[in-house]
Amino acid sequence: MADLRFRNIVNGAAVDAADGATYDLINPATGEVYAAAPASKAEDVDRAMKAAESAFEDWGDSTPAERQKALLKMADALESRADEFVRVESQNTGKPIQMTADEELPPCVDQLRFFAGAARVLEGRASGEYLKDHTSSIRREPIGVVAQVTPWNYPLMMMIWKIAPALAAGNTVVLKPSDTTPASWLILDEIGVVLVC
Repeated sequence: MADLRFRNIVNGAAVDAADGATYDLINPATGEVYAAAPASKAEDVDRAMKAAESAFEDWGDSTPAERQKALLKMADALESRADEFVRVESQNTGKPIQMTADEELPPCVDQLRFFAGAARVLEGRASGEYLKDHTSSIRREPIGVVAQVTPWNYPLMMMIWKIAPALAAGNTVVLKPSDTTPASWLILDEIGVVLVC
């Protein structure tokens, strides 16, 4: 068993699975165990969902400017610790370090910044009279907690592609990473960029 042990992130805090169970994470390039991850069950999912529902009360009412600022902070933190994320993602997936650094991390930072900008331009359409005696309009508003699952092959990129638009729209997120490649998600809290989960 490796010394590195990941934990679930619930309400911005690192927590063990409710029953303390873990499983080994294997570096596919070497076949070696490099960390332990929490083996979460229904109780852990319920705890995360309740925390996300509670967080939605504030985040759902946040302004576009607040959402933009939070996503830009996340992008800056990811970019400033790029080497760490590249190392972890390479170990997580078994991909070469240079390929991860060149092809995966820059789009992740860019997507966060893109959706930070998109948070400022989410808008409804003007009211219109499309049926006699009826006025129609579209209002865009957050829906609440968004449950998301990421695959094993591009865990960091897929995570960003999922959480960034949800957060930009004012939703909170409960994300379940692949059980074989959870490391990039689980280190986000360690660098202080988990916003709402």
